[in-house]
Amino acid sequence: MYQLLYSEALSSNLSSLSVSVRERSAKDAAKKEAKAALAEARDAERKAASKVQIKRVERNRRKHVSVITGLEVYGLENKKVAKELGKKFATGSSVTKSAAGTEEITVQGDVSDDVKDWLLEMYEKEIPEANIEIVEDKKKKGGG
Repeated sequence: MYQLLYSEALSSNLSSLSVSVRERSAKDAAKKEAKAALAEARDAERKAASKVQIKRVERNRRKHVSVITGLEVYGLENKKVAKELGKKFATGSSVTKSAAGTEEITVQGDVSDDVKDWLLEMYEKEIPEANIEIVEDKKKKGGG
């Protein structure tokens, strides 16, 4: 008797439940696709707005260092790029933290123009040429 009375009620509830689950899963999938598209657009906008800066910093009177910042925005690993730069230009290169707390690549020597050409050659798909800028920075002389 229990099976006769309640089996039909259970089956009708279960059938309506599966339809609502399907509708919810379709809505969730649509939301996820919209979020992914938004994230991709935001990422592309961030890449277009950010710049890779190559600074030529004077250490002593004749010694210079090239400092590269902004590569992490384009999905490049600073350690790998620093190692490749050291091999390419036969100089010391390392990843250091800047005063702002971001990572930067420091390459010994005045190789800023060569670094720009090398970045365009190696990572032409990732970094547009318009987003690489060279800045010359001089240390202030100490009063004394």
